[in-house]
Amino acid sequence: MAQDVLDRLIAGTCPDPDGGPPLRVETRAVAIAKSLAGAEADLVRPLSLGRRLAVVSDPATHAIMGARVERSLAGLGEVKSVVLPEQPHADAVTVDKLREATRYVDALVAVGSGTINDLCKYASACDRKPYVVFGTAPSMNGYTSLNAAITVNGHKKSLAAQAPLGAFLDLSILAAAPVRMIRSGLGDSLCRSTAQADWLLSHLLLDLPYRAMPFALLAEDEPALFASAEPLVNGDLSAMEKLVRTLLLSGFGTAICGNSLPASQGEHLISHYGDMLPDPGRPFSFHGEQIGVTTLTMARLQGRLLDGPPPTVAADTSAEADFISRFGAVLGPSCWKDFSQKRLTEKAAETVNQRIAAKWNDMRAAIGAISLHADRLARVLEEADAPRSPEDLGWPRTSYQEAVRHARKIRNRYTFLDLAADSGALDEAIPAIT
Repeated sequence: MAQDVLDRLIAGTCPDPDGGPPLRVETRAVAIAKSLAGAEADLVRPLSLGRRLAVVSDPATHAIMGARVERSLAGLGEVKSVVLPEQPHADAVTVDKLREATRYVDALVAVGSGTINDLCKYASACDRKPYVVFGTAPSMNGYTSLNAAITVNGHKKSLAAQAPLGAFLDLSILAAAPVRMIRSGLGDSLCRSTAQADWLLSHLLLDLPYRAMPFALLAEDEPALFASAEPLVNGDLSAMEKLVRTLLLSGFGTAICGNSLPASQGEHLISHYGDMLPDPGRPFSFHGEQIGVTTLTMARLQGRLLDGPPPTVAADTSAEADFISRFGAVLGPSCWKDFSQKRLTEKAAETVNQRIAAKWNDMRAAIGAISLHADRLARVLEEADAPRSPEDLGWPRTSYQEAVRHARKIRNRYTFLDLAADSGALDEAIPAIT
């Protein structure tokens, strides 16, 4: 059972499907319950966080749960209430402000979801302090990961941080979250298939490290979650528990790997590109809402390439000046530094072509075996009435297509976006996959 997987991970007794020693995570406690009201201090006390605690929230999450957590934890020692401005940004400036506000505390207690969790995760890691999180929305899979999505000088990065010592999820609070945040969590969970396909591709083509473990952790929960999309957005607590377990297990998978590779590939690059270079006036959308749409795009691209003839790649002729022209004087060099590590040289292209010629059918079979068809993924989103197209996000199609065309340039991850571009197939594919 999936809960057994969580228990075993925390106990350090979960078998490694890749043949290594039993899996272990840094998180020491997980609680998922219909209600955690009144139990907050009992959950935190065994973790020995110290007597000076900072409870970090924003105005919305403070009203929903933060004030309640502060009252409960007051019996453990000195509690400092840190309420960030409305809709805080997960960027380096806000991290610095949070570190200053929590300079004299022993530990941080995050009360929120994506942004609050990432800020506390990264700030506490910088200051070598522990933290725990009380989740307020099932909007993303980062609660238990080791990375934080932090924007530095306009470049959205996945930075090394730390896992929470405790992750506490009150299902009643989560089910009452805005429905768009619930759809966001579902969308963030949808990309297992496309992320795994991209990661496996880089392994098969370039011999980069790959693990089956993160996906084995999700194998039981994913089908049950995808079959519960409609009840999930209608407040069903059983469906919410399926989503919560999936989000936590996805985060644990990345934590064990030590990076976000199992959960963030081409679909995330498209989303991040759109966040880095947004259209003026484009309405706000949650990260997971974007990932649902970008996952469909990647699933279509992957299917198109896998169903086609063996591709032939050419060396990449990009130069740093091209990146500065597209991304600007600050972002350009940063993106070029990442991209130049993966771009194909003449020698690398020759090696890739030899490998494709010899083993393309085997590669196609291996990747196909772990993939889900774009139509199946679209039905999950449809049942949740979640965004399925750029227009559903308010993202103009022309700029969305630009994101698909150039997203591979922002990070050192070789995905099907790179294979399509390096083989000259991306421009032709874009109208069909978007």
